[in-house]
Parts: sequence; C-alpha cells; structure tokens
Amino acid sequence: MDEAALLAALPVLAFHAVLAFARLGAAVMVLPGLGQEDVPPAIRLGLGLGLVLLLLPGLTDRLPPPPDDAGEAVRLIVLEVVVGLWLGGLARVTVLAMAMAGQAIALLLGLAQALVPDPASGGMGTATGRLLALAATVLVLGSGLYVLPLQALAQSYDLLPAGEPFPAGTGAEAFAAAAAESLALALRLAAPFVVAAILVNVALGLLARIAPQVQVYFVAVPGQVLLGLALLAALMPALLGAFGEGARAAFLALPGMP
Repeated sequence: MDEAALLAALPVLAFHAVLAFARLGAAVMVLPGLGQEDVPPAIRLGLGLGLVLLLLPGLTDRLPPPPDDAGEAVRLIVLEVVVGLWLGGLARVTVLAMAMAGQAIALLLGLAQALVPDPASGGMGTATGRLLALAATVLVLGSGLYVLPLQALAQSYDLLPAGEPFPAGTGAEAFAAAAAESLALALRLAAPFVVAAILVNVALGLLARIAPQVQVYFVAVPGQVLLGLALLAALMPALLGAFGEGARAAFLALPGMP
C-alpha cells in the first residue's frame, strides 16, 4: 500500500478502531477479574486498547463504513458501548454470587456488623463478603476462566453485528436469567451455613428450655462465630470448587459462545 492509499484509508481505520474500542473497552471495564474495581482504571484501559489492536485486523470486514452524518456515528458508538456493557455485565453478574454468598454467611455467623470498605458496592460490606469476592477474582484470574468471556466478546460480532439495533427485549431476558442463576449459585454456596445456623439455634433453644438459668445469649454469640469461622475454613476449598464449576458453566452459556 502506497502513501496515498494509506492516508485515504486512515479515516476508515480510525473509525473502525473507535467502534471496536467502544464495545471491547466497555466490556473490559466490567468483566469479572479483569474489570474488577481493585484493578486500576489505567490497566483496564490498557487491556481494552490491547484487545482492539489484537482483534481489529479480523473485524474490519464486519464493521460498517464511517457515516457521513455525525449523529449516525454517535448512534453507532453508543450501540457498541451498550453491547459491550451488556456482554460484560452478563459475565460479571455470575461472579457476584460469591459476594452474595459471603453477605449471607456473615448474617448467619453473626458478623453482619463487622463492615469493611467494599469497592465493588461503592460502600461498606461484610468481611466474609469481601473475602469471598476477592477469592472469586483470584480464582477467575488464576484458573484462566477470564478467557471464556473474552472469547464470547470476540465472537459477539457474529451474533450482534456492529450497527444493528440492540435486541432490548432479548437482552433484558438474558440478563434476568443470568441474575437468577447467580442468585441460585449464591444460595447453593451458602446452604451449609444455613443448615448449621438452624442446628445451632435449635440446640440453643433446647438449652434455654433445659437450663433456663444459663445465659444463652452470652454463650451463643461467641460460640456461633467460632463455629461459623471453623466451618468456613473447612468448606472454603469446596466453595471455591463449586463456584468454579458454576462460573465455567455460566461463561460457556454467554451469547456468542459455540
């Protein structure tokens, strides 16, 4: 390609790069592991730009040409941002199951009042919720599960071509189904602690009836916390294994995956 042809192709290449970054960059900002709030924004921005450089050569044939109208160009960019946020959000909502399970576990263990800063929620969260959220991030990054959402993102151009109207109804249904699956996974992860809390409270109720003179409250609070922490330490490998299987199944069901 001579210099004149290269200069003539630069506007089209620049517009295609902006379109690709609109979808890929928006998705990277919310993807599990890569897009966590603990990752500095500069690194997430660099990851988005790196994906554009990697995927743009294979996307040029599937991206629309630059429109003559500025309003149409803005519409195309906004559509790509919406698609990227939707795809990244579908994967991110799965990882939130660990944080939800941690919140439930804290309530069952009597640790709901011990709050720590939680960047994911933008406020304060429970210690166990923060612990399990970080464990989920480490698992996604360490096991390579983050590759599956990236693969779905790269193949999403076949399912949702750039410039096509976003299927809002289907997208909302998919997001609601992903949220329901995430909640179900969180409940499965917290189920052993629900059973343990029921057994402990039944035992304390029987103790209060058998020996009314015993100050059950002062015995129950430290005992419940110690028993819960011991149970959490014992079940942590199983919790991570169950979450890994659930996350893999959810990522494989993302739109665009074969």
